[in-house]
Amino acid sequence: MKWDRTITVVGCHVGGEENDVIVGGVMPPPGKTMFEKKQWLETRGDELRKSLLFEPRGKVQLCINLVTPPTRADCDAGFIIMESSDYPPMSGSNTICTTTVLLETGMLKMQEPVTKLMLDTPAGPVKVEASCKDGKVTSVKFANVPCFATHLDQSIEVDGLGSIKVDVAYGGAFFAIVDAKALGFAVEPHEARDLVAVGNKIRAAAAKQLPVSHPENPDIHSITFTEFAMPFLGPGTISRNAVIVSPGRIDRSPCGTGTSARLAVINAKGKLKAGQGFTSESIIGSHFAAAIASETKVAGKQAIVPTIAGQAWITGIHQYGFDPTDPLRGGFTLPDQW
Repeated sequence: MKWDRTITVVGCHVGGEENDVIVGGVMPPPGKTMFEKKQWLETRGDELRKSLLFEPRGKVQLCINLVTPPTRADCDAGFIIMESSDYPPMSGSNTICTTTVLLETGMLKMQEPVTKLMLDTPAGPVKVEASCKDGKVTSVKFANVPCFATHLDQSIEVDGLGSIKVDVAYGGAFFAIVDAKALGFAVEPHEARDLVAVGNKIRAAAAKQLPVSHPENPDIHSITFTEFAMPFLGPGTISRNAVIVSPGRIDRSPCGTGTSARLAVINAKGKLKAGQGFTSESIIGSHFAAAIASETKVAGKQAIVPTIAGQAWITGIHQYGFDPTDPLRGGFTLPDQW
């Protein structure tokens, strides 16, 4: 065995979504902010993402987080999210997994019964409260960055579907949210392949026809996810969704940022106010508790601060080696999955 690099990763999942965390072997990327660090990885250090997420080490369902020192004095740690196709500014499921790994491995000190943290993300600081018992994190609740709707009941033309209505909202990334039932879906596991095929078409059409950008950071732009949502039945109820993640798979969890975007839409339509919430359910039946903590403004427009809560579980500790003679050490993809 001859490795010129070894990277240590803690495996973790929340709601069935695998969001592993790098804890060793990678130096923090340069940048004065977490967003600048994310941009550096995107443009100059993307081999890290490809080598860990692409085959033969990775898989299309995997996300990985790089923990770094924070760039802000009011934060305890920073992290950068790496997915199969890009680097989203924020992710709810990755926040829950990263918090769990930081505390259960002792990288940050655990305080029982509640550990309060501030995490530095490319989207901005995120306040976290972790419920802890006997050295284990039993729940992670975080207050997301401010979220807002940009389009409500907007018609777009989609190849093979014709004209459909979408809501567009920012929940840490931009989502096109569609009525699953109106499109003939019940968001059940047997529909997964069709949801992905239709969702990719909707995302491509929405991104082209409804250009969006964050008013406070124009480098965050474009619709990158489709979210199929079952009907919202009111505060305190359960509603199922399926978020389509590039290049073509369903988020196994209820998706924290997707649920945040949906909360912003429901609030904008007057169906949910501060202090109210619902249970967000994934296609495999896992749950996040979702609520609106407060209403706010982003660039003078209506927005909310949502909270999302769920539990993650550590699944293992992995050491990935890189042999300099391995012709596939940088990873590869095939269109049968990617």
